[in-house]
Amino acid sequence: MSPAPRYQRVLLKISGEALMGDERYGIDNQTVDRIAGDLRDVRATGVQLCAVVGGGNIFRGISGATAGMERASADYIGMLATVMNALAMQHALERIGVPTRVLSAIPMAAICEPYVRRRAVRHMEKNRVVIFAAGTGNPYFTTDTAAALRAAEMGCDALLKGTKVDGVYSADPQTDAEAERYERLSYLDVLSQDLKVMDAAAISLARENHIPIVVFSIRRPGGLRNVLEGKGPFTIIGEKD
Repeated sequence: MSPAPRYQRVLLKISGEALMGDERYGIDNQTVDRIAGDLRDVRATGVQLCAVVGGGNIFRGISGATAGMERASADYIGMLATVMNALAMQHALERIGVPTRVLSAIPMAAICEPYVRRRAVRHMEKNRVVIFAAGTGNPYFTTDTAAALRAAEMGCDALLKGTKVDGVYSADPQTDAEAERYERLSYLDVLSQDLKVMDAAAISLARENHIPIVVFSIRRPGGLRNVLEGKGPFTIIGEKD
């Protein structure tokens, strides 16, 4: 028998890059379908799920700004990219029978619901997977910050960050063979060491609201359920013991 999930309501942050699979750009449908299957399996255990999806596989606001585009405009384009990813994830989930709602911080009523906190909570109570799109709806804020904000608003027990690597490392493990994976870090460790796992605003929001951040590889099939059961490699960022 599988152990009971460690958390009962969680927010999953999925980077846009994770949706590319092995492609260089855009959305890899097989990867999206696999992640949707993982979400379905976790939902079946009774865990209430919501998600924030990044847009870096399509457009990254900061990169657009450094290329000469005005930052606010670049960020709005990035927010629209997250809506496209959210709709792709919704389609994959509903195709396998998982009721899903996309709520956007930028109203676009023709394709999804506007974000209203009480409505989002109600959807989760009805065991629907809620996907938050368009970040916070404001430029100069990352989707990491949006994830921490929505996790606090939804009263989540944890924020799970699915990435291409299986935790937080002292250096980039893809370029540095000596990089060390941390089992546990405090919020202040991440901030003081300037570890590039989430931006400082997101870490601070999680810290203020006592929400642990669990970093794991979204590329491992079943990785999400393993994390919730305390199995497999991952890094926990939280309060000092």
